[in-house]
Amino acid sequence: MATKKKKSPLSFLFNKGAMDVPFFIILMTIVTIGLIMLFSASYTYSYYFRTSSTELFTKQLIYAGIGVLGMLLVSRVRYEYFKAFAFVIAGISVLLLIVVRLLPDSVQPGFYRWIDLGFITFQPSEIAKLGLILFLAFCLEQHHKGVVGKVPSDLGICRFVEDTTNGKYVIYKSFTSTIAYGIFILIFAVLVLIENHVSGAVLMLAIGVVMLFLGEVKNKWFIIAGVVGVFAVVLFVMNPDLLKEYAGERIVAWLDKDYEPLGARWQTNNSLYAIGSGGFLGTGLGQSKQKHLYVSEPQNDFIFAIIGEELGLVGCAVVIMLFVILVYRCVKIALNCTDIFTCMVVIGIGAQIGIQAALNIAVATSSMPVTGVALPFISYGGTSLIIFMSAVGIVLNISKHVKMN
Repeated sequence: MATKKKKSPLSFLFNKGAMDVPFFIILMTIVTIGLIMLFSASYTYSYYFRTSSTELFTKQLIYAGIGVLGMLLVSRVRYEYFKAFAFVIAGISVLLLIVVRLLPDSVQPGFYRWIDLGFITFQPSEIAKLGLILFLAFCLEQHHKGVVGKVPSDLGICRFVEDTTNGKYVIYKSFTSTIAYGIFILIFAVLVLIENHVSGAVLMLAIGVVMLFLGEVKNKWFIIAGVVGVFAVVLFVMNPDLLKEYAGERIVAWLDKDYEPLGARWQTNNSLYAIGSGGFLGTGLGQSKQKHLYVSEPQNDFIFAIIGEELGLVGCAVVIMLFVILVYRCVKIALNCTDIFTCMVVIGIGAQIGIQAALNIAVATSSMPVTGVALPFISYGGTSLIIFMSAVGIVLNISKHVKMN
């Protein structure tokens, strides 16, 4: 007689199932490319400004290891717990954003983005992005009274029509709901903005807009928001003095290619030199010249320029394509989700990855003013990498519960 297998006392915490293997392979490919390029981009900077030429790479390798372990752990925890603690995570995120503004600017003068605990420094804004996504996903689900099926003709990710024979619902049915969630998004964005982190605030707004749009806010609200957004962009571009000094100067430098070549234009000019000198196939791995203190801290926001110089147009195209496929897999997983919370969480995380990658690449190619946005999974930074890996762990978790076509 076969003996019954004894269950672990922690089995209620974990789920079993096959994760989305293509998503996992693409993700680990990006992380691997990131580690290789970070080693190449950082060793000159590390040699001059750190204790050894491999210090930043060693730290990033440790962060990547922690991130992978966190991702695998998160991918096994029952996703219902993320729903249950969505408000708690959002609340902690808001609290950290308030605390970081009250602390002295110990890491970079004038910027309040980091909390220094002595043994580790982290950015609350990175945690807040995930907190916002979970919070909005929870709220969007609460506004659904019931979902029976999907109308094939409505190809929105989460598009529902109200109580028809197809059994669908509109998430937002009132002016009050739209305003309330708009205010919640603005709270996150404003708290990040007062850290002197304009690009982080823009990213928060973008993630919120994508989630609300695919959550079926009526189009008229997006038309109004679009008009206001375009007006704000034109206003600040035409009048950069209205912004903080550093942000206004970056806009001026972006518009005027001859503006302070040794100052505000230095990063952008050397980034373009790097990409341009890479040509079609690149100068070869490790052969970049611009990383030798021409591009300041090339392991961070401008690492895509080093990719362009060393791996050329082909390398840039491969990296961009990997991000496109990763976001596509997020969309595919979301389309097959059976409930609103999981659908919107995957969409939010996919939107964050796609938008942040696009912003970083746009800065490196001078398609927009310089911002402090990292290239996901590739730029140096422990908080960013670990939080991103944890976020994609949630995506892998959810992928276990969907039937992929």
